[in-house]
Amino acid sequence: MQAYEFINSLIPPLKLSDRGGKALAWMEEIRIDALPVTDQGRFLGFIRDEMIFELNQPEQLIGAIGLKGGACWVYSDKHIYDVLRVASENQSNLVAVIDRENAYLGVITMEDAISAFADSLSIKSQGSVLILSLNMTDYHLSEISRLVESENTKILSSFITNDPLDDSKIKLTLKLDKPELRHVKATLERFGYRIIDHYQEETGVGSEEDRIGNLLRFLDI
Repeated sequence: MQAYEFINSLIPPLKLSDRGGKALAWMEEIRIDALPVTDQGRFLGFIRDEMIFELNQPEQLIGAIGLKGGACWVYSDKHIYDVLRVASENQSNLVAVIDRENAYLGVITMEDAISAFADSLSIKSQGSVLILSLNMTDYHLSEISRLVESENTKILSSFITNDPLDDSKIKLTLKLDKPELRHVKATLERFGYRIIDHYQEETGVGSEEDRIGNLLRFLDI
């Protein structure tokens, strides 16, 4: 799940000596709204179609146009989680990938990153999603796993976020391998865990739209 595994080889970098018209032509061909810009193998940032349209000078050199997202990059050996974090921090649909010598290797699209993220969280697997609210000091995944497994159910993956309703708590999202949640919920609640939401998936779900929906529910977006 390292960044270099998800580089999109179909997205070429622009040079400072390229012109805005060329950038727009490439964007239209690839159906993307931004492209990376490099100089002597070093990543400089991204140029977006709106920046070129605003100038209304297609012959303008890329080097004369201010770039954005110069900090929107990750090292090639970083996890896909880091790619998503950097994309979110920079509000970008593209993240550049460089090696430890700072040489540009390529870019990752958010579509590819989210797909990889969904795979890593077992989103494609049938089952259910359970969301708990608890204090960080009470978070012991081994104990929660023991209780879940006592009901013949397994935790496929887990995800922690801050609880927006209470700064002192976290939300623990669990992907389980069984669609039936009644017994698991009862066991967790009996041991003092507070369940704030759940999603039970229908069998036979397999479309890309359903897969994305599962991911968004898992992330509580």
